[in-house]
Amino acid sequence: MAYRLYEGKEHARSYWKYRIAPTDHLIQQVLNFLEKQVGRPFERAVDVGCGSGQGTLLLAEHFASVLGTDVSPAQLEMALQHSKKPNITYRECAAEELPSADSSVDLVTAMSAFHWFHRPRFLQEANRVLKPRGCLALLNYTIDMRLGYPDCCSHTLNQVCQEFYAALQPYRSAHLGHSSIEIYREAYESIPYPDKEWHECVWVERPMPLSSYMGLVESFSSYQALLREHPQKATALSHHICQRLMSIMRVTSVETQVVVAVKYFYLLACKPQDA
Repeated sequence: MAYRLYEGKEHARSYWKYRIAPTDHLIQQVLNFLEKQVGRPFERAVDVGCGSGQGTLLLAEHFASVLGTDVSPAQLEMALQHSKKPNITYRECAAEELPSADSSVDLVTAMSAFHWFHRPRFLQEANRVLKPRGCLALLNYTIDMRLGYPDCCSHTLNQVCQEFYAALQPYRSAHLGHSSIEIYREAYESIPYPDKEWHECVWVERPMPLSSYMGLVESFSSYQALLREHPQKATALSHHICQRLMSIMRVTSVETQVVVAVKYFYLLACKPQDA
């Protein structure tokens, strides 16, 4: 990987507890694209930058074997604690050096991880391990999540959310630019495969307690950077935002259920038969 983050044990626990995985519907879009290319049954998938394994578990329902890889021992330890499926294995390795033979994999995925890789090298490595007609799927979502609560002014609620995101912007890695969506769009344009798809603005609603929404934002790299540099400022910001949201919602418990709308984008690409 070009950048190593999310490696502390505490952050790994937070990542497992709060980070969201793609929905079954999004995974099905990936599988539908793959099925058109290689048919069923699906044999082997590699989930690169798997973190604590939420996405890897989803793939295991559909493949004979799934390999999850990550550079973080703490993340992989968390993944192993929550993985009892016999068809999943985990390996510590760089995204650009996958422990798979040439032309041996049906599907290579990276879910909310590709933007941290050395991107040209990873794309070359994915091409190496994919079978002819095998597929690459890169998925991510934006930080600009929307919050919903019954009988509450959505505009006022999300103004506070936008203030939260804006306060974190100065701590966002320069590597990511203003929006990681541009990284994925550029990757889509650079992939030489003729059979590929780009999907943007796929909104998914996820019900969760307000505390989980706060934990989700706090798991982002920008908040973690703020927490490392200015711990008191980070916790004060988080507390202030949470209190304002509860005030607007007229509730007193952080366990109050809200609906979080998340905007996904993803690319799918099929390795040509003669590549």
